[in-house]
Amino acid sequence: MSISSIIALIIFILVYIIMTGEIINKTIIALIGGVLIAILKIIPQEKIFEFVDWNVIFLLIGMMIIVGITKHTGLFQFVAIKAAKIARGNPITILILLVLITAVFSAFLDNVTTILILTPVTILIAVELGISPVPFIISESISSNIGGTATLIGDPPNIMIGSAAGLDFNSFITNLTPVIIIILITFIFIIPFLPSGSIMIKSGCMFFAIFLQFKQSPHFLSQFNNCASSFAISVISSTFCPEKI
Repeated sequence: MSISSIIALIIFILVYIIMTGEIINKTIIALIGGVLIAILKIIPQEKIFEFVDWNVIFLLIGMMIIVGITKHTGLFQFVAIKAAKIARGNPITILILLVLITAVFSAFLDNVTTILILTPVTILIAVELGISPVPFIISESISSNIGGTATLIGDPPNIMIGSAAGLDFNSFITNLTPVIIIILITFIFIIPFLPSGSIMIKSGCMFFAIFLQFKQSPHFLSQFNNCASSFAISVISSTFCPEKI
């Protein structure tokens, strides 16, 4: 191993440790690591940009834009509360519906963002039921990872793998989605066998206060329609685009 390789490995380990410990902002420490690599000429400066995967960068930017628009429409909260109403307070049914919702959203949006947006609504529903939100959040986290694996854009590692291997959206759909559906169904069948004490409703909470009406103002509907249109166009474009990302 050359001296340059050893120095690069040391920089990588230090950056990784600092990022893991959250000692410095992740973006700042990543940029510092990159600058050190350039200053020490471990990689020739004229070739640095050849190592940047622009396919991944711009696809992530596009996905974050869609997530940002969707978040402001209240779509996630609306769907979660609708699911709770349909289940009529039954905790197992609510849990299964939230797991399905999380998996579907995570297949097309960043799974971490999906969990961060759905968790407050999940906690609200669990509190109003008088039960622990822990089984709900853990189940949603698992289903988010399951659903995110199903498509090319479901998780950043998928995007990186697809770009490096030259796989398109349809390749992921064909090879991974059927397996992921089987795994998700299996997980849903396991849910009723979770420790029942942690998801049983306390007395008097069968029909809960979450039935406060969700505000469907014209402003909300307008944003929702715009977001839905953009989201549909993105998914259709990805599905029928056979070339590399």
